[in-house]
Amino acid sequence: MGEKEQRELMAGLDTFYMLQERAQVGRILEKNRETERFGLILSEKEARLLVTERGNTLKKEQRVEFGESILPEIIDVFCDSAYITQDSYCETLMRLQEIFFLYKNEMLDEITDGELLEFMKEQWEGVCYGDADYLEGTCLDLFAQAIRAGYSGYEESGGRGEFQQFDIVKRWDRGLYLAALQDLLS
Repeated sequence: MGEKEQRELMAGLDTFYMLQERAQVGRILEKNRETERFGLILSEKEARLLVTERGNTLKKEQRVEFGESILPEIIDVFCDSAYITQDSYCETLMRLQEIFFLYKNEMLDEITDGELLEFMKEQWEGVCYGDADYLEGTCLDLFAQAIRAGYSGYEESGGRGEFQQFDIVKRWDRGLYLAALQDLLS
C-alpha cells in the first residue's frame, strides 16, 4: 500500500471514529428523556466526556466493546438510585463505567453484562449506599473471587441476592440491634 492510500485509509478511519463517537453521544443524550423524571440530565459536554472516558477505560482495561456501548444500560439501571444526584451524576456514571469494565475482566467474562449490572445495582442500593469505593473494593472484589473460584449460582438468580453468601461484614439487623441496645441499658 502506497503512502497516498495509507493517508486515505487513516482519514477514512478518523471519519468512522468521529461518526461512531457522535452516535454514542446521541444515544447517551437520548437517555435524558428517561432520566429527567429522576432529576438527572447530562449536557452534551458531559456526554462527550463520558464517551472519551469510555475509550480511556477500555484501553486501560485492555478491552474492546463491539456494538452498543454499555453506558446507556448503566444509565437505565442506576438512574433511579437515591444515591445519585444531578451534582454527582456524570462523575458517578464515569466511576460505574470504570468499575463495570474492571470487573468484567476480574470475573473473566464469566458473568453477563446484565448479571453484573444487576449485582452492582443491588449492592449499590442495599450494601454500599452509593459508595463506589465500597462497591469496587469489597462487594465486587469478593464476588469476583467467588466467580474465579468456580461459583456459578448467579446464573439462576441473574445476579440477584448473591452477595450475602460472600459478605464478610456482620450487618446490623433488628434482632442484633435490640440485643446490643439491651446490653447497653443493663
